[in-house]
Amino acid sequence: MEDVYEALVRLRAAGHRSAVATIVNVSGSIPSFKSAKMLVGEEGTLVGTIGGGCVEAEVVQAAREVIAEERPRTLRFDLNQDPKYDTGLLCGGSLEIFVEPVLPPAVAYVFGAGHVGFKVYTVARIAGFEVVVVDDREAFANRERFPDAREVLSGEMDSLLSRLSPGAGSYLIIATRGHRDDMRVLRWAVNTRAGYIGMLGSKRKVLAIFRQLREEGADPAALERVHAPVGLSIGATTPEEIAVSVVAELIACRRGAASARPLMLMSSRPRSKPTAAPAAPEEAEAPAQVASARPRSAGS
Repeated sequence: MEDVYEALVRLRAAGHRSAVATIVNVSGSIPSFKSAKMLVGEEGTLVGTIGGGCVEAEVVQAAREVIAEERPRTLRFDLNQDPKYDTGLLCGGSLEIFVEPVLPPAVAYVFGAGHVGFKVYTVARIAGFEVVVVDDREAFANRERFPDAREVLSGEMDSLLSRLSPGAGSYLIIATRGHRDDMRVLRWAVNTRAGYIGMLGSKRKVLAIFRQLREEGADPAALERVHAPVGLSIGATTPEEIAVSVVAELIACRRGAASARPLMLMSSRPRSKPTAAPAAPEEAEAPAQVASARPRSAGS
């Protein structure tokens, strides 16, 4: 039988989030013991026990909330005072349970090892993401250029994609050297479990690629997951600025900020003005005008 620690390692390696509940304080008689542990996985895994009954049911629910919020909490139960915790056993004690999230590392997959891809790698590393770099050009995708990457993969793109299995904690940034490879990667990406998918490019390029994928029969709901053009709107034009806007959007997505909602240009849903950054300089049609950058007076 798998124990809590084995399950924790397995889930984390597979990219799944989980939470561990531990009895940290006990007073009187309880249907378990101090240090007892239970693991709750976001996909439904339950390993271990802290005594069963209503207490355990409440802890499972709290663990799911801890996973979603990515913040720990301490729960307190008084078995003597609350009749709903009466299990028919001679238990009249109290206990405290600490529930902590266990998160897989946030992994950013950067497809494209050119100027923008290199800067996204650099900023993402600073922000705490592990980075996997993917490109079909070994002259660009190599350890000399990306010494701190988790992986650097080069070769025929379809072959590389077949080797990747991004989980829900993965972030896919598509910034290849051309429309054809962007479309190839996006076609694959929307069928993965990745929590974030973003594609660099001008509005015209994004519209053309999405139109082609729709004509091929791509699921519209899958395409609506895509952030395109990628990045938060900060008027970025240089590779460095674009990288900041892209990674800012990754952080917003990771932390559940409202600005992280996907922008898909061909969506039929009502939406506000685009909030995405423009493409790289060689692809952008015109610099973005960012009204939010204008100073406001104290009385406005």
